[in-house]
Amino acid sequence: MPVIPRYTVAEESFDSISAYWLDRQHHLKWGCLFVLPGWLKAWWQAFGSDQTPYLCSIRCHDELIGIAPLMVQGATARLMGDTEVCDYLDVVVVPGREKTFFSALFDHLRQQGIRQMDLEAVRADSTLYRHLAPAAKGQHYTAACQAVDATMELELPASWDAYLLQLNGKQRHEVRRKFRRLEEAGQVRFRSIDDVTDVSREMDTFLALFKGNRADKAHFMTEQMASFFHSLAVELAAARILKLFFLTLDDAVTAAVMCFDYDSTFYLYNNGYDQKYHYLSVGLLSKLFTVKDSIQQGKKKYDFLKGTEVYKHRLGGKRIPLYRCRVNLD
Repeated sequence: MPVIPRYTVAEESFDSISAYWLDRQHHLKWGCLFVLPGWLKAWWQAFGSDQTPYLCSIRCHDELIGIAPLMVQGATARLMGDTEVCDYLDVVVVPGREKTFFSALFDHLRQQGIRQMDLEAVRADSTLYRHLAPAAKGQHYTAACQAVDATMELELPASWDAYLLQLNGKQRHEVRRKFRRLEEAGQVRFRSIDDVTDVSREMDTFLALFKGNRADKAHFMTEQMASFFHSLAVELAAARILKLFFLTLDDAVTAAVMCFDYDSTFYLYNNGYDQKYHYLSVGLLSKLFTVKDSIQQGKKKYDFLKGTEVYKHRLGGKRIPLYRCRVNLD
């Protein structure tokens, strides 16, 4: 006789999912930076007051096969986070167990009175996008995914010179000219910080440069948002994922970049620069320094993250679509 799967669904805490992340025996695929436990915890503490958290774990025959980091509002379940500060999201599942995971999740949420899953934004290569619709169809639920935005990603070569050769002739000339002009302006230093204590101390410098960069950035960086950035930096520095970079000219800090180094990918999260040095293109060059650093570390990809700004195209980024997926559980 066929074995009937036994599903167990439990509500987890930030501490328990942190333990799962650290314990590799569970074989969970933590492929998405923005659903790591430290990220979820920092986001929830800053922005989660009007939602109900539901960190939902699913086991099959006592084996942990996946985690859905959800939040619930009325009869709708969403992925924990928001598109302002979480560029894309996903679920965490043991590879090969996706069908079982989603089947159990759909049935459980429906039993809890959830009638819709509204999931934004997810990459085309994410676990959620690849497996959600087939699982929903298999249980006669309706699912639809609509393109809503894009992230820009760069495949990294083995060397900086090889990267420059990937650019078109005009861009390659411009990059070299800008670096040369910066070096002629004074003593250049590009330093990185990843120690928790140093990161906590230097975040004020980063935030000052970020807010002083443009009026829209100053408006975005409210006290609540600044608190989130600071908490996030500390959480991910403790996990050895965050890197803060500072570009100095002589004794002046001209630009700062906040990046994440996770698995084989380098992520450009945010940056700011001193407007007095705009003529030296310090904003763009500070980003290029992080591209160079990621190549030197042997990373495979550089993710410019959400948004299709022109400079990302010019620096070699390729468009990766992001989707909003909805599942009707009626």
